Amino acid sequence: MTRAIELHTERLILKPLSMLHLSEKYVSWLNDPEVNMYLDNGGDYTMEKLNQYLEEVENKNIYFWGIHLKENLKHIGNIKIDPIYEEKGYGEYGILMGDKSEWNKGYAKEASLCIINFCFNAIDLKKITLGVIENNFNAVQLYINLGFVQEQFLENHGIYNNMNCNCFRMGLSNPKVEFNKI
Repeated sequence: MTRAIELHTERLILKPLSMLHLSEKYVSWLNDPEVNMYLDNGGDYTMEKLNQYLEEVENKNIYFWGIHLKENLKHIGNIKIDPIYEEKGYGEYGILMGDKSEWNKGYAKEASLCIINFCFNAIDLKKITLGVIENNFNAVQLYINLGFVQEQFLENHGIYNNMNCNCFRMGLSNPKVEFNKI
């Protein structure tokens, strides 16, 4: 069962991702080339496939939320920390802003700040990591604005949009944790 709990920000409610999120609109995001161009697994979703995916999510011991507008409960995206490497104290961050009508309104940053706060203060992670395609300029800028730093550059690491792409590995350390420098 998912470990996520409902979280609130000024404009958003982050609800544990579940079967309640199954919708044609969600399927349409995953099949929209503009939304899924940087995803590993977008482009061929059906209601059945999404149903199966959401069942798997509900049964995994992970932190995964649907991002909803407070004003009308509209589902506009998802955010997760998965996997979590508990023995090392870090987790992998991912976000999908699916509803294009809600892009460029600061919701990704607002949701991300909430999750970062949750990770560092509620579950005491030492670090949050992520991978991002170099050409995904908006995402790279968001991550820099959130305080993530580039830790690794991976040349020709993946194929996205039918092209070889470079990737960054980025990290954000918990400011409450002192790390030993070697």
